[in-house]
Amino acid sequence: MQPTSRGVLAALGLATAGLLAGAQLSFYEEQLPGTLNPLYASSMTDYRSQELVFDRLFYHSPVDNRMVSRVVEKYELADGGKAYKLTLKTGLKWHSGNAVTSKDVCFTVSAMLDKGTTSPIAEGYRSILSGCEATAPQIATIRFTKVFHNPQERLMFALLPAEKFTDTKIVPDSDFSQHPIGSGPFKGSKGRRGVTFEAYSNGHHAPTIAQLSLQEVQDPAVQVTTVRNNGVQGIIAVPPQYRPDVSASDELQLKSYDLRSWWFISVNTKKGALSVPKVRQAIDLILDRSDLRQLTIGVKPGEQNSPCEFISGPFVQSSPFYNRQVAFHEKSDRAAATKLLTEAGLTQIGGRWHFKGTPVTFNLGMLSSLDNEAPDLLTQIGNQLSAAGFDRQESKVSADDWSRKVETGQATDFDLLVGKWSFGLVEEVNDLFQTRSGTTTGTRNIFNYSNPQADQLMVEYNQARTDTAAFDAYHKLHALLSQDLPYLFLWKLDTKSAWRTEVRGNVIAPFYYWTEVDGWKLQ
Repeated sequence: MQPTSRGVLAALGLATAGLLAGAQLSFYEEQLPGTLNPLYASSMTDYRSQELVFDRLFYHSPVDNRMVSRVVEKYELADGGKAYKLTLKTGLKWHSGNAVTSKDVCFTVSAMLDKGTTSPIAEGYRSILSGCEATAPQIATIRFTKVFHNPQERLMFALLPAEKFTDTKIVPDSDFSQHPIGSGPFKGSKGRRGVTFEAYSNGHHAPTIAQLSLQEVQDPAVQVTTVRNNGVQGIIAVPPQYRPDVSASDELQLKSYDLRSWWFISVNTKKGALSVPKVRQAIDLILDRSDLRQLTIGVKPGEQNSPCEFISGPFVQSSPFYNRQVAFHEKSDRAAATKLLTEAGLTQIGGRWHFKGTPVTFNLGMLSSLDNEAPDLLTQIGNQLSAAGFDRQESKVSADDWSRKVETGQATDFDLLVGKWSFGLVEEVNDLFQTRSGTTTGTRNIFNYSNPQADQLMVEYNQARTDTAAFDAYHKLHALLSQDLPYLFLWKLDTKSAWRTEVRGNVIAPFYYWTEVDGWKLQ
């Protein structure tokens, strides 16, 4: 017999008192959110969980991609485009029952601008926003640092309640991160082994699901077995190799989830032989992406409707920023790679490549969670490098170390790191490739890559006043990066969720997932 929702919650050590009557759904994630505070999101689980609890000022409709808002009644540009005047809707409530006002909008802006808020998300907004004034209970004017060609997309941050904080310095380890107050469709509470979300009806939200229960299970085989047996009703991400099993069940359906995510091997361009561009170009040619894809994801060459498409730069192929003039390397070209390595001054002795008289050994790492989607990828990449004449060492990097060390540029003992980035509909990559400067630029620049030409192109993107100018700057950046290769670009792997057929109306929003959860029903 499968456990009831209350039984599951009790097993997770979560409170069951005060639950609303109505439908209750349980679902699996690969990990628990690290925080429910939207200023400190660092994983996709964080972003998804926070979307249930908080309203963002503006967001893209997952139905027609228009910029819309549940909390803003009307808006207009001001100060020649350097400010946005917002009028909030009436009747908005925090989960505490207090009204959402313009004071909360300006508090959120001030919290992000406060340098005591040690949040990478806040740091990103400090180059975008300059201040906020609340001129009436429902009216706020947000000021930008300059004129942007897409101002609403700069205002997609979650609103924080001023009532819950004593000042604008927001720290990551407060009780708010575990038991937040938002204005979204659900109240969230993080327990020892799971998270519960209880519905909260509001003037702008009317969820029909009374409760959601997030549970952590890392083994995808366990996830699939449990959802088939109705132990849970959904799985957020089903790896490709398990999708046929899900599709074969009349009680389950696969749902597309657009993460706009792409996989890469980040290159330490400041270390040893990899500091030579021709060596990086040779490694790019050594990789046989077609074999890697088949051996790890199971996609055969020429397979139609592949869940995995190759890329040649830092965007997915459906993106307007993707430069289609730049070709990707699907198969290896060992002869061309050997020529480049020789030109770079490397020599082969006993079948092994040497640089400045020393055998080349690559310290190769990978974000550990990627094993669920592409099993054995780290080893297969290592095998290809070894077969080409390089020694290697391999290790997995935990999600916590990836966030604390890799993204902050402190994992310089590695030569190559396999990872994945996920983007919303705004696919800005400046933080990945811009020269790192304190906490203002290059905040996710893994190996502290620096190229003045790349920096200038990213400045051009920031200064663009039209979509065409922004596309042009990023197309040039794509072409430059495909030659300089701070990353070896791999592929986009699509994401599928699995939900039981009795879950209806389950529209899944790109990146944030739960944006339209009000319409979800259990029948």
